[in-house]
Amino acid sequence: MQYGKWLQKAAVLDFGLSRTNGYVSATEFVFNQRLGNTLLLTSAAFALALLIGIPVGIYAAVKQYSALDYITTFLSFVGYSVPVFWLGIMMLILFSVQLKILPSGGIGSEGVTPYVESDSRFDVTGEVKQITQKNGQTVITVNAYDSGLAQDVPKEFNLPGGITPRVKVGDYVSEGDAAGQTVTASSWVSWALDRAKYLILPAIALSLIQMAGWTRFMRASLLEVVNQDFVRTARAKGLNERVVIYKHALRNALIPIVTLIGLSIPGLLNGAVLTETVFNWPGMGTALLDSVVQKDYNVAMVILMLLAIATLVSNLITDLLYALVDPRIRYN
Repeated sequence: MQYGKWLQKAAVLDFGLSRTNGYVSATEFVFNQRLGNTLLLTSAAFALALLIGIPVGIYAAVKQYSALDYITTFLSFVGYSVPVFWLGIMMLILFSVQLKILPSGGIGSEGVTPYVESDSRFDVTGEVKQITQKNGQTVITVNAYDSGLAQDVPKEFNLPGGITPRVKVGDYVSEGDAAGQTVTASSWVSWALDRAKYLILPAIALSLIQMAGWTRFMRASLLEVVNQDFVRTARAKGLNERVVIYKHALRNALIPIVTLIGLSIPGLLNGAVLTETVFNWPGMGTALLDSVVQKDYNVAMVILMLLAIATLVSNLITDLLYALVDPRIRYN
C-alpha cells in the first residue's frame, strides 16, 4: 500500500520535500537550481570531447605510424587512465593557485548577472503580496501603510511589458527601490564571459576520459575500414585520397562510433558527481553527494530518476542515429 502511494506521487514527480534546502519541493529544487547547471557542464564537456576527440582520431588513422600518431596514442592512453578527481586537483593547483589565470571553483562571480535595473521604481513602502499579469503588464501588489487610514492597504504597481520583476512575494520593498530588471546586450555578454571563465576547467576535466576514449576508438575503427576491399577498389579507380577517406571510409567507420558516443552520455552525467565536487560546481552531482551525506533521500531519488531517464533517452537517440549512418537498418 505504501509503495503504491509512492508510485502515484512519483508519476507526477512528487518526491516530497527537501529537508536540507528549506523544506521546498525536492523536484523544484533539482529542476530550478541544479539541473540547468549540470546540463551546461555536461554539454560543454560533450562538445569539447566530440570536436577534439573525433578529428584527432581520424587524423591519427590517416597518418598511421607517424610521430603525431604515436603522440596521440600515448596521450589517449594517459587521458583514459587519469582519474577525474586527480586531474581536477592538478588543474586547480596549476591554473588557479600557481598561474592565477582561472577561478578555483564555483559557477560565476558574485554580483555578475545578465540583468540590469530598469527605470521603474516603487513609489510605496511595504510587503509584496501578489505578482500577476494583466493586459501584457506585470502588476505587483504591495501592502503599504496608509497614514490616513492608519492601516496597511493593498496598492498596485505596474511594470511595462518585457520587464521582469526584481522582487518576489514576501519581499519588503521601500520607496525608490528598483521594481524591475531587463537584459541588455552588454550585460548578457559580460555574464556569459564570466560563466565561460568558470566553465573551462571543469569542462576539460570531465571531457578528458571521453575525449581519449573516442580518439582511440575512432582511430581503430577507421583503420579497420580502410583495409577493406571497397576502399582498395575506390583507390584503384583513381579517386582522390581525401574522397576515399572522408566520403567512403569515414561514414562506415562512424557506425560503431555513434553507439559509443550515445552510450557515453550517462557516463558524462555520472562523472559530473566527482567533477562538480572538485570544482564546487552547484549542479546535480554535488546535490546528490550532499543529499546522501545528509540523508535527504527525496533529493537523491529525483536525481537518480533523472539519471535513469537520461540513460533511456540516450539509448533511444543512439538507435535513431544508428539508422541514419547505416542504411541497412533504416526503420522504414
